[in-house]
Amino acid sequence: MPDEKGGKPMAPNPEISSQLYVESKNAILAYLVQNIDQKSLERGDEAMLRARVEELVEEKLRAEKVPYSRQMRNRLVSDIADEILGFGPIEPLLRDPTVTEVMVNRYDQVYCERFGKLELTDVQFRDNEHIRHVIDKIVTPLGRRVDESSPMVDARLPDGSRVNAIIPPLSLNGPVLTIRKFSVDPYTVEDLIGFGSLTQQMAAFLSACVKIKLNILVSGGSGAGKTTLLNVLSSFIPEGERVVTVEDAAELKLHQPHVVRLESRPPNIEGKGEVKIRDLVRNCLRMRPDRIVVGEVRGGEALDMLQAMNTGHEGSISTVHANTPRDAVARMETMVMMAGMDLPSRAIREQIAAAIHLIVQIGRLSDGSRKVLSVTEVQGMEGNVVVMQDIFAFQQKGIGEGGKVQGVMQPTGMVPRFMNRFAAAGIHMPNEIFRRPSN
Repeated sequence: MPDEKGGKPMAPNPEISSQLYVESKNAILAYLVQNIDQKSLERGDEAMLRARVEELVEEKLRAEKVPYSRQMRNRLVSDIADEILGFGPIEPLLRDPTVTEVMVNRYDQVYCERFGKLELTDVQFRDNEHIRHVIDKIVTPLGRRVDESSPMVDARLPDGSRVNAIIPPLSLNGPVLTIRKFSVDPYTVEDLIGFGSLTQQMAAFLSACVKIKLNILVSGGSGAGKTTLLNVLSSFIPEGERVVTVEDAAELKLHQPHVVRLESRPPNIEGKGEVKIRDLVRNCLRMRPDRIVVGEVRGGEALDMLQAMNTGHEGSISTVHANTPRDAVARMETMVMMAGMDLPSRAIREQIAAAIHLIVQIGRLSDGSRKVLSVTEVQGMEGNVVVMQDIFAFQQKGIGEGGKVQGVMQPTGMVPRFMNRFAAAGIHMPNEIFRRPSN
């Protein structure tokens, strides 16, 4: 509205505008429930539905005589369409290609991860019930439920993104929702080199190691980029081989023509029908695999995988949660014990030392960047200790401008013991690649 002197319109009060916006949005949502065609919702005709939403929004705004600008009207249409067709307030974050993870801590506190850094967003839910509604919208089509009898759930969005939800009484501040976004176009080895996650020499070395069928374990903390690196390593597998992948939530995207994908299954509402990773690892041994790729080893399946590696299924690749290569070996030992076999520690370590050839450690640094921190050869046993030797290692030099980590990835000067396998496979691997720089 113009002011009394006939000048420029006065700026609206932001608080009033915000309150008015919320009230309008809630009123229109209630109006839509009564007036929208439910059959179009069931058919999932998004184009028709968005057009109908826009029509009804305009109709309601005209009836209420709400003085919104065209920009505000468009925002209202978009928000309401996200509420009906998508997952409410977090839908824009899920569409944002720069966002890799969405974390709803409370209805009024939503974080996201962008370029490896956490940041607080301005996204908010109406209340805790609004979060519950979105959680139900995610898990219900999957035949899952979240209630007091089953207050935790792991699920997967249609695009493959991983979802974890936990509600009271386990979560004290209300429902918590975490979504790890699925990359439609997975990173290639060239992308990782461009990001500085590894060097050209390391990429050539790892590619050759995959081709000569070394058993490789990718180790790292949560969110370090293990699955991304596993996907890149798997891309080096020759096309003429049969690859069987085993995952909790299907994330790997292999482009080889002969790939069989297996995914574990949680128990149903009655607590039946669960299929564990271990069951799938055992089954895939009967499927004549040339390679077995396990998304993550986290339990008794470690024993089955080690036995497979030691009995003719070389070239297998997997990941494990661990902060160092030494920790990765210790974790594998612990997980073998979880299989329920009463094996002495030395026997387990001998299995690990014989099965695993290479441990690739990846980590997320303080500046949010993800780098391969070491490439380590497992050389065997010496007494009761698994002997390991770094082939490449990242040397951090300090912190530069903007908190950016400075450092260099370089060879340690140690030549791996399996060099003869490169020659036998007709792969030229010059010793110079392992030579440590003089400086």
